[in-house]
Amino acid sequence: MAYIKWAFILTFWLLLGGLLHYTLPQYDIVRIVNTYEERQDLNDWTRIFWSSPDDQSASLAGRDVQFIQGVRENGKPIVYRNEDTGWGWPFYFKFDTANLYTEANDAISTKGNPEWVSILHYGWRNEFLSTFPNAISIKPVEGPDHRVINWFNIVFLTLLAAIFWAIWVRWRRFREARIDPVLDDIGDSMDAAGDSITEKRGRFRRWLNSWRS
Repeated sequence: MAYIKWAFILTFWLLLGGLLHYTLPQYDIVRIVNTYEERQDLNDWTRIFWSSPDDQSASLAGRDVQFIQGVRENGKPIVYRNEDTGWGWPFYFKFDTANLYTEANDAISTKGNPEWVSILHYGWRNEFLSTFPNAISIKPVEGPDHRVINWFNIVFLTLLAAIFWAIWVRWRRFREARIDPVLDDIGDSMDAAGDSITEKRGRFRRWLNSWRS
């Protein structure tokens, strides 16, 4: 029973951690090298990693998606998709895909004369599943050493931890005040019932032995 309990707890925290890591905003310092559009098929389960900003997109098997290609300071490539989130989840309320595409094209630079930008995004890049993080905004920065303090994540995770802590404290108090006494009474009743049965069995055996003798 204890293994099932800890497996459930571990699964819950892994799923919550994965959801937060996918959804919360992140910043990358990159050099934009290209932008392009490509037709994407949306007819399998990986559809969940693509935005659905309108009702029509839910019935389409494919659509054209804009992409932004970038290179990090260490030379590793990163590719972002550029899709509106609309009013749906996650709640970034992004409606300016065309404007962001123009900004990305304007920020294209070469290796010999680099222009560095900070790209705010959410999501994961996975080559095997062909998933891409969704770019939300682009801002020019002085250089690749620029660091962005993610205040939103700090405040959000702090508040979330406080909420979970408050819930856990209240649950523990409720359990100690209401549930544990009931369980103790049930345990005492079961122990008493067991003692009574044992005593009756002993009497029956003594009577049986006396009858045989």
